[in-house]
Amino acid sequence: MEKLDKLNQPVEIQPSQSDVLRIVQITDSHIFADPNGSLLGVNTRDSFEAVCDRVCKEEWRADMLLATGDLAQDASPDAYQYIANKFKTMNIPSFWLAGNHDNPATMSMYLSNDSVFSAKHIVAGNWRIILLDSSVPGKVYGKLAKAQLDFLDSILKQHQDKHTLVALHHHPVKVGSRWLDNLGLKNSNQFKKVLSKYKHIKCVIYGHIHQDFKESLDDITWIATPASCVQFKPHSDDFSADDNAPGYRYLNLYPDGRIDSVVHRVNNIEFSVDYSVTGY
Repeated sequence: MEKLDKLNQPVEIQPSQSDVLRIVQITDSHIFADPNGSLLGVNTRDSFEAVCDRVCKEEWRADMLLATGDLAQDASPDAYQYIANKFKTMNIPSFWLAGNHDNPATMSMYLSNDSVFSAKHIVAGNWRIILLDSSVPGKVYGKLAKAQLDFLDSILKQHQDKHTLVALHHHPVKVGSRWLDNLGLKNSNQFKKVLSKYKHIKCVIYGHIHQDFKESLDDITWIATPASCVQFKPHSDDFSADDNAPGYRYLNLYPDGRIDSVVHRVNNIEFSVDYSVTGY
């Protein structure tokens, strides 16, 4: 109970504008310890840096950055240290959660500095952000452990004064790709059951599927964001890479609960996908 109480303590971020909270979501960077490491032929450090540099050129500076899993491909200390250093140079309060390629314990050790925080409960203006760990050691699919569901339920029950955005790595709704939908959140029904008890949840964001996706269901907007490296082809039965450029999502969260978001892609870099690869 003491650990849960500690997790429940929010970190507060002050939005730069009273009328909107600006969030950047970066996901699925798949960084290697080796600077030359590539995924499906794409150097993941090159694409990650291009995405981060593009974020820094936004007309309106983001109030926070959410990194939603699979940050490293090899879960190595060197990969996480590189990411932490890059986020620090961006000077945007950055928060992270684990994906199936990550190691949460190693992340906790290395993803921390003046700009990068391990907090999983954030309050900013009229909004509350909850970050969940859906990773399962040794598995590609996701599952929210009982402790994570209890953590979510506890915050939602205690704090109903603000609009809420929930973030995790694995997709909780089907996206129309047979192979990906077999690798989503296995206990999505339990997750949705918790959400269904409350009326202040406005949005759930995630990564994992390496593509743009948005759906409104049960008064909640469900959003997935393209990877900062290689993309997956939508509506494919089997594993298939796509030729879309790396990207990220920029979200505007308004005091009345509305959400606007747009995907930005880094089309100014050259990259070549190896379509002969049949998995990642």
